[in-house]
Amino acid sequence: MKPLLITDCDEVLLYMIGHFKTWLAEAHGVVFDLDRSDFYQAMRREGSGEALTMEQSWALLGAFFDSEMHRQTPVEGAVAAIGAIREHADVVVLTNLMDHRRDARAEQLRGFGLDLRVFTNQGPKGPALKAILDEYAPSRALFIDDLAQHHDSVATVAPAVTRLHLCAEPRLATIIPCAHEAGHAHARIDTWQQALPWLLDRLTGEQEDKTRDE
Repeated sequence: MKPLLITDCDEVLLYMIGHFKTWLAEAHGVVFDLDRSDFYQAMRREGSGEALTMEQSWALLGAFFDSEMHRQTPVEGAVAAIGAIREHADVVVLTNLMDHRRDARAEQLRGFGLDLRVFTNQGPKGPALKAILDEYAPSRALFIDDLAQHHDSVATVAPAVTRLHLCAEPRLATIIPCAHEAGHAHARIDTWQQALPWLLDRLTGEQEDKTRDE
């Protein structure tokens, strides 16, 4: 069987949070402070500074994915990197969207030349990733995500999977917890230019032993 790369989408393949911020201001008069690590406290009414409730924040996030995904743009180097990886491995997307948005996400990615199978998930990604492994039975597997909690989940459920923490959005990269520092990812690399050779080495087996020591 071929190797398998399981990758997140938002802030890994496509920029999202910056476009979400712009839309919130334009359409809803909501200021999204990217310097705040708390997602919900970061959303406040323009003028009053009133914080949105968790329910309001979730509703706006859902509305963005329902009607504004056309705003999203590819992360620099991501499309070419996935093309290079597909010469050696299968690639699938594991994204935390509601299941009814799966087809829209797949169509969105195809529009950028990324014709990839999409798996949707809610909550920790470990169990969903394990189900993908059971289906594909790859010779080896790698996982990319921008959020530390998903690396923790995958490390618990499927510890043999090589894990790369990659957050391509600079405004988030400096404030989110680092899965590598926490011991839940094998490396932290935030650009595809640097990530691609690291990934190819491990997908082709040239750095298999070294990966386990990182």
